[in-house]
Amino acid sequence: MKQILVCEDEDAIRDFVVINLNRSGYETTDVSNGEEAIKIFQKPDSNFDIVLIDIMMPGVDGFEVCRQIRKADENVGIIMLTAKTQEMDKVRGLMLGADDYISKPFSPSELIARVDAIYRRVSMVGAGSKKTEIIISGPFKFNKNDRVLTKNNKPVELTQVEYQLITLFLENPNVAMERTHILREVWGKDYFGDVKIVDVNIRRLRMKIEDDPSFPTYIQTVWGYGYKWNDK
Repeated sequence: MKQILVCEDEDAIRDFVVINLNRSGYETTDVSNGEEAIKIFQKPDSNFDIVLIDIMMPGVDGFEVCRQIRKADENVGIIMLTAKTQEMDKVRGLMLGADDYISKPFSPSELIARVDAIYRRVSMVGAGSKKTEIIISGPFKFNKNDRVLTKNNKPVELTQVEYQLITLFLENPNVAMERTHILREVWGKDYFGDVKIVDVNIRRLRMKIEDDPSFPTYIQTVWGYGYKWNDK
């Protein structure tokens, strides 16, 4: 069963989200505050595929919930719900490990499309072929089946979005790829959001793999176009 944890302090919005997710075949657990979300997620028997988190909540806010959940699980899908229009709130959530965000108000179709897209990526974890696929590029060794990336034999922890990004880059070394192409390949053809989500996730990935993220060696910017992997 597709399990989703919904954390939203406004009753009407939480009920709206839960009803539409249930109608679309998802099993939901809903809470009204960040403290309860963290507590439920950290239970030994919890098995959530996706967590929907409202940013503006009293007490523990959505940013802290996102940070703690991502720290506990690199693979769970995280979607931030926000009424704010400021770009920095969206960027901050993504940099803390969220996979996507939905700005309020949103329609049922947008909600389900975003959730479905994240679920497809999450469900791909461990679904690879039995044949071991290993890619080596410079100091990196990438085992696609085990989802393990190492740099100089030291493991690099990846979220499921970062896993797909690194797979795309390593399978296309030295190929300049447009932001829109990366968006389609990683977030899906029906993604509703802004292409800027690519830039934020590239920034987050660079912080994990580059010697100096301010002067990247491996994920290079192709100005006015996109990015490419420098296969040294």
